[in-house]
Amino acid sequence: MIDIKIPSIGESISEVTLLKWTRSEGSWVERDQVIAELESEKATFEVNAEQAGLLHQLAKEGDNLRIGDVVARIDETASRPAEIPVEERPTATAAPAPIQAAPAASAKTAAPEQPKATPVASAIIANTQVDVKAIQPSGVHGKIMKQDVLQALNNPGKTAFKGAELMSRNVRQDKMSNLRKTIARRLVEAKNSTAMLTTFNEVDMTQIMAIRKEHKDKFKELHGVNLGFMSFFAKACAVALTEWPNINASIDGDQIIFHDYADISIAVSTPRGLTVPVIRNVESLSMADIEKKVIELAGKARDSKLTAEELQGGTFTITNGGVFGSLMSTPIINIPQSAILGMHKIQDRPMAVNGQVVILPMMYLALSYDHRIIDGRESVGFLVRVKELLEHPSWLLMGKDPVASLLEL
Repeated sequence: MIDIKIPSIGESISEVTLLKWTRSEGSWVERDQVIAELESEKATFEVNAEQAGLLHQLAKEGDNLRIGDVVARIDETASRPAEIPVEERPTATAAPAPIQAAPAASAKTAAPEQPKATPVASAIIANTQVDVKAIQPSGVHGKIMKQDVLQALNNPGKTAFKGAELMSRNVRQDKMSNLRKTIARRLVEAKNSTAMLTTFNEVDMTQIMAIRKEHKDKFKELHGVNLGFMSFFAKACAVALTEWPNINASIDGDQIIFHDYADISIAVSTPRGLTVPVIRNVESLSMADIEKKVIELAGKARDSKLTAEELQGGTFTITNGGVFGSLMSTPIINIPQSAILGMHKIQDRPMAVNGQVVILPMMYLALSYDHRIIDGRESVGFLVRVKELLEHPSWLLMGKDPVASLLEL
C-alpha cells in the first residue's frame, strides 16, 4: 500500500478541506492521475496518484485535514482490470480548452443557459408558456421535473426557495469553507487595521466604447482575444500609479514599502467565493497581453486551478461590480495593499456639456484607500488621473496629450 498524504503548499497553511473525490472508492487509477481536489485558505489544488493501483479513500468530502495527513492509499499490487487496457489508460487532467471570455473583463454577462427539463415538463412549458424563471427545479443537476412545472402553474406569483416548498420554515446549516473563512477574516482585518476612506468620481466611457466598437474585430483577429474594458482600466491605473507612488505602497510596521512596478490584482467572483489573482508588471504589458492574462486567470479561478503564487504579491486591486449591475459601492482594501479601485455599471445619464444637456455613457469610480499613508490630495489626484486617461485613451501611449507632446507644451 502507498500512502497519499496532504502535501505542503505554503509555510502559513496547516489545514485544508477535501472538496471532492475525482475517482471513486475502489476504482483503478493511473500514476499521476488526479484523484481529489483540496481547498486551502488561499487556493484550490489537486492531489495525484503516485502509482497505478486500486484507490482506497480514507477521508470524506468536506473533511478538514492537516498537512501530512494520509488522505488515501493505493494498492499497487492489485491486478489491472481487464476492461482497462494499458494503451487506453487515463492520464492526468488535460489542459482546459481556451476560454473565449472572462467575466471580470466584459461589460455584459453571457446569457444563461436554458435549464434542462424532462420531456413531459418541456411539453407542458411549451403548451402553457409558463415563465421558466418561475420554476424551481427539483431534479438531479437542476433538471426541471413535471411536478415543478405544475407547482409553478398552480401557484402563480409565488416562489419557493430552492429545494423548499411554499410556506416553508426550514432552517439549514452549512459549514464555512476555509476560503470563505479566510475572506471573512481578511475583510474584518482590513476594516479594523486600516484608516479606510473612499473617494468617488465618474468617467465618460464614450471614447473607450468607440475604440472597442471600431477595433474589436481586428483586435480579435490579430491577438485571439476580445478587447475588453479591463485592459483600459489596468493600463490607466498602471500609468497613474507611477505618478502617485503612495497608492502603490504598503505599510510594514513603521516602514512604508514602495513598489516600482504595478502588480495589479483583479477581483474574480467564483462559486466558492471571491479570489484576487495578480497580473504582474502591468506597466510593461501591452493591451493584448493584459486581456490574455485576464482570461487566463479568470478561467483558472472558475476551474479552481489558481496557484498560491498567482494569488500573492499584488500592489493594487481593481474590482468590477458593474458586471453584476452595481451602480456604486465602497470596495474594501485588499490588505496589505493600500488602495482598491471599484468599477461599476455603465449607464446612460444626462450630463451638462458646454451648457447643453447630453446623454453620455457614464461610470462611477470608487477608490478606497488607507488614509494612514495616502492623503486626500493623493487619492483624489490619482482618481482624477485615471478618469483623465480613460476619457482620452490616446494619452495612455505617453501619459499626456500627443498634440501637447508634439508642441512641447
